Amino acid sequence: MKNYKEINKEQNTFAREYRKSSPAILDGFMAMHKAAIQDGALTIKSKEMMALSIGIALRCDGCIASHAKAALRAGATREELIETIDVAIMMGGGPSVVYGTQALSAVDEFLGA
Repeated sequence: MKNYKEINKEQNTFAREYRKSSPAILDGFMAMHKAAIQDGALTIKSKEMMALSIGIALRCDGCIASHAKAALRAGATREELIETIDVAIMMGGGPSVVYGTQALSAVDEFLGA
């Protein structure tokens, strides 16, 4: 079974190490991330749920770990995240079923369920 808290922690470690080799690229990406995720016409919560659904559709464990945690931190409920997973499955087909169920496991792990 995947441990999304560990995946999130490991990915953050990898990113810190990568930043040492290519700070301009990672800093640029993080600046774009910060600009894209800030509140605007859409809330941070909505944007994190969108990012989670894309992470599911693209089958990215690190994205699922990061955006499930961030969506919860932004106030998303388990029920809202289940509907987010539903949309990702609708858009991504069979592989998104696999990663959608894993995303719900990540949500439950971060909620401490």
